[in-house]
Amino acid sequence: MATQGSQESQGSNEEMAGTGRRALLGAAVLGAGGAVLGIAGTARADARQGGRGLKSLPVPTIIGHRGASGYRPEHTFGSYQFALDLGADIVEAGDLVPTKDGHLVCRHEPEIGGTTDVADHPEFAGRKTTKVLDGVATTGWFTEDFTLAELKTLRAVERIPANRPHNTLYNGRWEIPTFEEVLRWQDEQTRTRGKQVWIYPETKHPTYFRKLGLGLEERVAKLLRKYGKDKWNSPVILQSFEPTSIQRLNTLVDNPLVVLLSTANSRPWDFVETGDPRTVADLITPAGLREIAGYAQGIGPTLDLVVPKDASGNLTTPTTLVKDAHAVGLILHPYTMRNENPFLPANFRKGTDADAYGDVFGAFKAYFATGIDGVFTDNADTGVLARADFVNG
Repeated sequence: MATQGSQESQGSNEEMAGTGRRALLGAAVLGAGGAVLGIAGTARADARQGGRGLKSLPVPTIIGHRGASGYRPEHTFGSYQFALDLGADIVEAGDLVPTKDGHLVCRHEPEIGGTTDVADHPEFAGRKTTKVLDGVATTGWFTEDFTLAELKTLRAVERIPANRPHNTLYNGRWEIPTFEEVLRWQDEQTRTRGKQVWIYPETKHPTYFRKLGLGLEERVAKLLRKYGKDKWNSPVILQSFEPTSIQRLNTLVDNPLVVLLSTANSRPWDFVETGDPRTVADLITPAGLREIAGYAQGIGPTLDLVVPKDASGNLTTPTTLVKDAHAVGLILHPYTMRNENPFLPANFRKGTDADAYGDVFGAFKAYFATGIDGVFTDNADTGVLARADFVNG
């Protein structure tokens, strides 16, 4: 997941046609008016166990953000595996971008200079280039300029070594996984652990890739169908910062769908491309949320949309977003909780070291108290402990 989204060209009337079906699906999965959703201050962690689909997940749900990226280089099987070991209910595996030959791989962004050792491969020096990605000039190496076989010669490295120097120990250990490998890994882990493993893939920059002839949604849907994971109760939640990407997926598969939401004043890139003037602030109004509920089951807002910060970076009063989203049957899985000081609200930091941990348990408690249904975290073990504190406190 990125902090700023990518978006998709405006959907056709045919793509919107599934909204009625999806709304009924949302009601069936979530219960009218969000009746099965977690309410602030109540013990919900075991309420959904034994159910089907989203109902089988504990609330608040702990989602391993790009795996266990607080401890291992993100979007690697080492990171995904460790997230499960630490107790994550869902693993965000992965952010999906295409290769030159049409395969889907898991990387935070299509630019891989910061997450792989590609710069150390002289045979690929000529691939370095500058592209405009969702309006931003970006220099580096891009997955769409490599075949899968070429990408498989690379190895993952830590993306933010200044904050996570210990993770650099694992640089070079793991290759770039494909989405198909993730789907097989999911089945294998479900068998060996005796517990259903959930994943939460994201379509990255779908408008950008569709213009290159590398549409993401059809490729995602084809693989989900191949592995029998395209149903309403399949353990795969799909997400995107581009609402029209979710609308397109809504016509292709029956999986639970989530619209990611960046800062209030930002615009989804598909809106920019099509001249839709709306911002995220418009999407989180009651009317905007009702529209989203017509084709999706949830939203993934930045945590600042749930509890804003003041000019000093301290948490202020929660917004009405949780209540408003629940009123139309949407779940909320905001992002991203991290243990290190720079990523925490100012009033939960301890000291000034960039890689030192702050009072993350206090921050979790504040966010859980708003009634969110789950949270993305780089540190699944911390999230699991914080949930136990909240539920049993």
